[in-house]
Amino acid sequence: MSRAVCLLVTGGTFDKEYDEIHGTLEFRKTHLPDMLAMARSRIDVRIQTLMMIDSLEMTDEDRGSILNHCRNASERHIVITHGTDTMVETARLLADEALNKTIVLTGAMIPIAFGSSDGLFNLGGALTAVQVIPAGVYVIMNGCVFRWDNVQKNQRTGVFEAIGPD
Repeated sequence: MSRAVCLLVTGGTFDKEYDEIHGTLEFRKTHLPDMLAMARSRIDVRIQTLMMIDSLEMTDEDRGSILNHCRNASERHIVITHGTDTMVETARLLADEALNKTIVLTGAMIPIAFGSSDGLFNLGGALTAVQVIPAGVYVIMNGCVFRWDNVQKNQRTGVFEAIGPD
């Protein structure tokens, strides 16, 4: 069985950069190829950029596009980089389809371009876990693996946590 991983890019904090002129965060290009090179990754990965948006701006059509790409991917292992604010909502949609694939959503609280991001660690965790956990939909953040239906983002602390016992 192939361990090839499909890496779907949707934007989120992972790929935000600071616009010095306007003092805002914006999207230019994905940093995922550079992150994989920096990590010296040896995983067979196919990167596909679907969109570059903040998850708070993600529409039902955007989520439908993510679902279709997961459904049509030849790989059985899929990692999706996603904004943290609505990550669980997308995970729910994917889980409802029961695709019999291992799908992991991950993100970052600080943009990789800032240098002190949690994104590289989260990406490494997601790429490792997706190869060994059973089929299903998961959220992986900060070294923790959560089933899609047992995770929430604590808006007060900015940390992903289990809803109940796992």
